[in-house]
Amino acid sequence: MKCDRCDNDATVHEVTVRNGVKVEKHLCEACAAGEGIAGASLGELLTKFMTQEAEVGAKPKQVHKPRVAACPGCGFTFDQFRQAGLLGCPACYKAFETLLTPLIERAHEGATQHAGKVPKRIAARAAGREEEAATEAALARAQIRERQERLKVLQRQLDEAVRGEQYELAARLRDQIRKVDITIIPKPKGVQERSEP
Repeated sequence: MKCDRCDNDATVHEVTVRNGVKVEKHLCEACAAGEGIAGASLGELLTKFMTQEAEVGAKPKQVHKPRVAACPGCGFTFDQFRQAGLLGCPACYKAFETLLTPLIERAHEGATQHAGKVPKRIAARAAGREEEAATEAALARAQIRERQERLKVLQRQLDEAVRGEQYELAARLRDQIRKVDITIIPKPKGVQERSEP
């Protein structure tokens, strides 16, 4: 996508909604810096958002803000969040939940949970997922049965080689059994591990 002002690639995208009208800006970094958009931290964006709301004349809702001294996980305070625009650890979300919820609601136009789109290729996969899963499970069971049968055949050959005192052949068969046995997740019925002398 090209910049709205010049022919460079747009790397900064801003969407604002005022009085129900959606305005999109697609700018390159240089043009965005000229408008004061690029390089803003989350704290600066929230401050800008709150001042714009005050300028429009909307009265902010009075929210009872319980004072939380610090996050029990990292010791980060809400004032530090306001300055840095970043939280200290995952426990901060729970510790400052009552203070963060109104900010998130305002930033997402009342939404408190993500409700994004699903890519088309994933949605198509999800539709056929159950059928594919059943097919894959049947194939996996067939492969396990095939390996179990192969293991039984090799075990019989090993027993015959030991009875016939063909120890080199028996060693090769033992190694093949180990390779096949590793690939089988459940142990086949009737086949026991052999202990070596």
